Order: sequence, then C-alpha cells, then structure tokens
Amino acid sequence: MFEIATRRRPYVLLAVSLVFQILLLAVQVRRPDGARLIRVWAVELLTPAERAGSWALDEVRGGWTGYVGLFRANRENQRLREEVGELTMRNSELESRAAEAQRLAAILQFQEAHADAPLLAARVIGGDASAGRAIYIDRGERDGVQPNMGVITPQGVVGKILEVYSTTSQALLLTDKNSGAGALLANSRTQGAARGSGGPQLLLDYVSNDQEVATGERVLTSGMDKIFPKDLPLGVVTEVKPGNPFKQIQVRPAARLDQLEEVLILLARRQWDWEPKPAEAAETPPATRRSAAGTASSAAAAKTAAPESGEAKAKP
Repeated sequence: MFEIATRRRPYVLLAVSLVFQILLLAVQVRRPDGARLIRVWAVELLTPAERAGSWALDEVRGGWTGYVGLFRANRENQRLREEVGELTMRNSELESRAAEAQRLAAILQFQEAHADAPLLAARVIGGDASAGRAIYIDRGERDGVQPNMGVITPQGVVGKILEVYSTTSQALLLTDKNSGAGALLANSRTQGAARGSGGPQLLLDYVSNDQEVATGERVLTSGMDKIFPKDLPLGVVTEVKPGNPFKQIQVRPAARLDQLEEVLILLARRQWDWEPKPAEAAETPPATRRSAAGTASSAAAAKTAAPESGEAKAKP
C-alpha cells in the first residue's frame, strides 16, 4: 500500500504544480474588459451554488410566510364568523322587537279607535296541546277576567276565556272542536252557527240550501251566543257545498290564530261598532267621546231618578 502511494507521488506533485501554474496564469491574465480570468472562473464556478442556495432560501421563506399568513387568515376567518353570528342574532332580535312594536302599535290604535269598548290587552305566554287549540294569556282574575269572555285581535275573533286563574287565563281558540260562536253572513244577514273543525278552518252550520252563499263573503258574529257583540269579523267563506239538510260551508278565520302574540279581552258584552265612521273618528277625539258617553250616562241616570223621587214625594 505504501509502495503504491510512493509510486503515485510524482504524479500528484505534477498535478498540483500544473494547477498552481494555471491559477497563477489566471491571476495574471486579464480579459479585454479588464476582468482577471481567475475572477471570471470563480464567478462561473460559484454562481450555480449561489442560485441553488437563493432558490432554497426563497422556497423556505415563502413556505413560512404562507404558513404564517394561513394561520392568521384562519384566525381572522374565525373572528369574522363569530362577529357575523353575533350580528345575525342582534339583527334577529331587532327585527323581533320591531315586529312587536308594530303589533303593539296596531293594538293601541285599535283601542283608541274603539274607546267606548271595554277592551283589555293581554300577551300570549303559552299554549296547551292537551286542550286541543288553547292558549294561555298573562291576564287573570286580578285583572277582572272571567270565564266566557270574548278574545279578539284587531283582525277578528280569536275565541273565549275557558279557565281563569289569579294572574293568568286559558283561552279556547275558535277553531277547537269544542268552540263556536253565533254567526251571520254579511251580505244576506242569514244567521248560522260557526264551530271549530279541529283544523285551521271553521264550519258554518244551519244555512239553508236555498240560501245563496258566495265564496269570499264575510262572516260576522250574530251576538246570539251571549259572548261576542254583533258584527265582529269571524272570517271569510272559502268553500260552499250543498248538504242535507243544510249547506256545508267552510270559513277561514279572520284572525291569524297561528300567529297570536298579543290579544284583546272583551270585559263586557256591550254593543259597539267594529268600524267607526270616519267622520266621527276624525271630528271627535277618544277623550271627548268618553266624556260625552259619561255625560249621556249621567243624564240618563238623572232622568231615571227624577220619576222615582216624584213617586216618593207622592207617597204619604
């Protein structure tokens, strides 16, 4: 092994000498542009390595930047999703409050337009599936509510009070099978009986086959049930069929019984106009009408008391 190395030693020294001489010549030789040949060789030799290193560094830097950017984007996306969820809930809450304000304004406007009617506003607080079609309201015995009082909305009749508790009451809806109301057709003033079908429609009974009934005709209360005053909206005729011995008439309730949130309770069965005359409503404000009604009641009481006092004076 040592002999082989010794034998090749002159060749190695010769190669080193040649390389050294070439490097010396490269240092001394200049190109036409003035650059030394050794510098040109060094640049050409190191340029590929520099390019490879630069490419690798750019790839690593780009990958790291993309990872950091993706991480930040995910965090920002999560934050924006949470913010969108909160804004959606807030928007739903505001829409619900706006709808509630509109409903309450409609009820208040209805009460002001019917100042002579004994109406008590109530809020629907629950339903009772066991009773078929019933709701619970937040008015009870303390508020003067009694069984069989009528329940309405500004659109029409809802039902009647079924059970009364101290602070709440249970109302039976008009569409329940055990519910009903005296009814009449608005055009012909033909009387009948509206009863619940257990579904979304009402059934109008006891209308003769000879009576002409048109689809779309309004159905009003007749006042014969001793619960509702006369001429309150019950619904609209949707289907008419001949029957034996009376017509089979279906009526769509005037009030949206599937969207009840606030209702009005009739505290007394007093006759009043559902649609007051526009001239009277415009000329006479509610306070004046109440004052006039009170004055009329006082005058009637005075007239009634006058004969009684005369009779008392006539007696020995």
